[in-house]
Amino acid sequence: MELIKKIKDTEKQAEDIIEQARADARGQEEEAGKKRQDILEDAEKKRKQQIQQAEAKAEQQANEEIQMLKQQAEGDIEELHKRTESKMNEAVKKVMDYLKG
Repeated sequence: MELIKKIKDTEKQAEDIIEQARADARGQEEEAGKKRQDILEDAEKKRKQQIQQAEAKAEQQANEEIQMLKQQAEGDIEELHKRTESKMNEAVKKVMDYLKG
């Protein structure tokens, strides 16, 4: 009789150990899931930061290029005015001479 009681007690202890092991495994699984989620969130934040930095850098470069092109265009316009001014004066003089007679 006592042997049966010891066997039942041992079975109960084994069941308790198994249940505790399952609970521990669930806890570890939840913790691993949280860590995995944290890693994914951190990676997403870093990715967004890198995108924002790349966009800001591209915008700055585009603005610098726009300014350079504007200055170049202004210089080209000024040069064109200088080259055409004497020709315009000559053309006006010829028209006035023709009209006079």
